[in-house]
Amino acid sequence: MKFSEAFEAMKSGKKIKLTHWKGYWCLENGKVMMHCKNGEIIDLQDSKDIIYTLSNIASDEWVVLDSDYEITEKVNSMYFGEAIRMLKQGKKVARKGWNGKNQYIELATCISYKDASGEVINCEHDAIGNKAIAFVGTSGVQMGWLASQADMLAEDWIIV
Repeated sequence: MKFSEAFEAMKSGKKIKLTHWKGYWCLENGKVMMHCKNGEIIDLQDSKDIIYTLSNIASDEWVVLDSDYEITEKVNSMYFGEAIRMLKQGKKVARKGWNGKNQYIELATCISYKDASGEVINCEHDAIGNKAIAFVGTSGVQMGWLASQADMLAEDWIIV
């Protein structure tokens, strides 16, 4: 759900979070408090990375938690769009549904290759610059990974 909906739930006493978070946000004494996975509690106004915090607010992946703070499989997972956003922030992501162990994708940068004459060529593309998604799997690294329809529609993406 959008933050505006989650915010209304928070104003009515509910805890809210993004699908991939272990912590949550809630309203305490008129302030938005961030309960982090490490147990730290931070006033939203004291966020050390305001750009990251604002990008979280702009997400459409908010969920409202029940009174017992139950975490379901769906709450621990995210959609493909959120997974791409996490890639762009430097995170490694994977699908719970992938069969191989220790498989994930990450954003590769500074990509180059050697041509037939041995010269190192830096890959540059007008639209994406020098970046590509790398699939790290049991057989090594595959550059330029492409998502399948199943991957794009899946709701089981996680940060690894």
